[in-house]
Amino acid sequence: MDANMPSLPDAGGDESLVLAQYAEQAYLDYAVSVVRGRALPEVSDGQKPVQRRILYAMDAMGLGPQARPVKSARVVGDVLGKYHPHGDQAAYDAMVRMAQDFVLRYPLIDGQGNFGSRDGDNAAAMRYTEARLTPFSRLLLDELDEGTVDFTPNYDGSQQEPVCLPARLPIMLLNGASGIAVGMATEIPSHNLREVAKACVALLRKPGLDDADLYALVPGPDFPGGGQIISAPEDIAQIYATGRGTLKARARWHFEELARGQWQLVVTELPPGASSQKILETIEELTNPKPRAGKKTLSAEQQQNRALVLGLLDTVRDESGKDAPVRLVFEPKSRTIDRTEFVNLLLVRTGLEGNVSLNLVCIDTDGRPGQRSLRQVLESWLAFRAQTVTRRTRHRLDKVLDRIHILEGRSIVYLNVDEVIRVIREAEEPRAALMQRFALSERQADDILEMRLRQLARLEGIRIEQELAQKREDQQALQDLLDNPEAFKRLMIREIETDAKQYGDDRRTLIEAADRAVLEAQVVDEPVTVVMSQKGWLRVRQGHGHDASQFSFKTGDALYDVVECRSTQDLLALSSTGRSYCVPVSSLPSARGDGQPVTAMLTLEAGSRIVHMLVAPPEQRVLLGVASGYGFVARVGDLATRQHAGKQFITVEKGDTLLKPLLLRADDQAVALFSEKGKFLVVALDEFKVLSGGGRGTILMGLDTGDRLAQWAGVGPTGLVLRGVYRARDTELVLSPDDLAEYTGRRARKGKLLDVKIKQPSLFAK
Repeated sequence: MDANMPSLPDAGGDESLVLAQYAEQAYLDYAVSVVRGRALPEVSDGQKPVQRRILYAMDAMGLGPQARPVKSARVVGDVLGKYHPHGDQAAYDAMVRMAQDFVLRYPLIDGQGNFGSRDGDNAAAMRYTEARLTPFSRLLLDELDEGTVDFTPNYDGSQQEPVCLPARLPIMLLNGASGIAVGMATEIPSHNLREVAKACVALLRKPGLDDADLYALVPGPDFPGGGQIISAPEDIAQIYATGRGTLKARARWHFEELARGQWQLVVTELPPGASSQKILETIEELTNPKPRAGKKTLSAEQQQNRALVLGLLDTVRDESGKDAPVRLVFEPKSRTIDRTEFVNLLLVRTGLEGNVSLNLVCIDTDGRPGQRSLRQVLESWLAFRAQTVTRRTRHRLDKVLDRIHILEGRSIVYLNVDEVIRVIREAEEPRAALMQRFALSERQADDILEMRLRQLARLEGIRIEQELAQKREDQQALQDLLDNPEAFKRLMIREIETDAKQYGDDRRTLIEAADRAVLEAQVVDEPVTVVMSQKGWLRVRQGHGHDASQFSFKTGDALYDVVECRSTQDLLALSSTGRSYCVPVSSLPSARGDGQPVTAMLTLEAGSRIVHMLVAPPEQRVLLGVASGYGFVARVGDLATRQHAGKQFITVEKGDTLLKPLLLRADDQAVALFSEKGKFLVVALDEFKVLSGGGRGTILMGLDTGDRLAQWAGVGPTGLVLRGVYRARDTELVLSPDDLAEYTGRRARKGKLLDVKIKQPSLFAK
């Protein structure tokens, strides 16, 4: 920041504050608050603050697994009043999520009533639903009162709340998490408890465990709704190693055989993000499409999809219910339809197959947010668990030592009953007298003074000795855990294995590598001729060798280009903003009529128009550029895209114009450039930059102020052709390589005025 920048005085006038500094600090504070206080889970217990406060409040209310459920509104009120002073709907939404078994792999709240559905239905209002904790939640709460975690004052200092919960398993991986913070986001899928527990045990036994062995124990996520992961094992391992990537998942289905050879496809499990309702809505959009915004008729793609779906699919029913959470039935048009083609259609068009993001961003035990690998997450949680068990052991040891201290004082009383009674009866300060006479501590003296006479019985003395012996054994065992790392490690392993045995279940999601479904349209490979008009109307005629002069066009329109190609190729359209669009030649209308505008076959960017079109093999080199003189070489295949909205490929500044693409021949050695003011330059082809990803390129020809690049043409071994007007007659002039030598120069030069007698020359390759 500029040191001379004037500062703004504060309200008191004694100090100054630079606004930029204040804004920077305020935004940083806000970002940290969002990251740590709302959006990201902690690796320790896998909870965000609102979730942690809900669980703690319910545990304090005594809403354990065996308790009677209470109204959700009562829980939300307790959470807001004591720990989380935010909106009640936000707290209730978090509570609902923890109760949904189709969202969490292991729900933490047992909800009674309508808590929503996998089809996107909202939960009932909090005054209608009831809730209590699930048995699984005890993994987070059971050790809360054993000194395992720190407590902090709540927002008004009237209550204490835990900084984190003493999770006995890595809940963050088991239930997953999602959230968007400032500058970072997290997307953690759920995992299987038994697999994660085995990985934790393996890392405890062998900290240097190979990645391959670790990923064999945790082969992939385990979604609540099942489904199938079709990503290759090596791809999943790479995602786990970096902590970020995209998995490919799909639904699971089977075929049911019916009478007379009929059959139907039944989907029983859906991938994350999909629901029966969404699938049905997608099919409705495909079979009964509506024109897109700003269009009066259906696009060619919509018509094609409609015909494709209606040609294969007869009916679809949602038979999901209590007995089957997901049961979607698809009936084909005919029993003779190929089953593989039928399945591929549904996978590609209806969302039964999709991507699942994985982004292991969380807050570690030191309070630092960041992205971590699977190994780092497990190691961080194991470090937290070791700290938790250590604090629990010390807490228990302190309690045992305190009890031993009390029992030792009672043993003295039992052995000196008469003397103790005498001291108490005669002393003005019994506690001080007992402490002096029997060398007792203040804690022991208070306990003796509070003893009842019945505790002086002979049987009670025996019990004291037995309990004292037991407590000393407990002391020795607890001290051994703290002093012996191997014994401590065995305890951690034993507890993890016990919890895994009690709460673990079988994997729901199948992991089996498979290729993504692809709809292969059967297109006959035949020669065709594409006719393009200047206003962007397209049509195609079978065969080659047609006379272009015989083609008719709408009033005010004319021929732009005629391209002889194959029916399996793609037509590329370039917009005025440099965006590239792709249309299969096989989808173009026949030449019986005027054809169809190219704008009806794609989604054009607002404020732009199609200015150029071409059809060529993917390996064909093409020169792309703008009138300001910038350009580059690419291959036709680089411009291709399957996105209906196209992709940005050429940088076109405001006020600039995109030149007609120049298809370069195999024997082209140079390119002739011609400006509006008559400057002519021939540049060797190897001087042009090749950009496969598109962009602006480099300066092809230097231009004077007010001049623009107007034409270009490839120059082969035989030279170049100029066509123009000479003495009111159309004339053609051939420039040989020797003639062009005078105009040959390096890229970005301004060239020379073209010294020819013809007027309005146009460049053509020879």
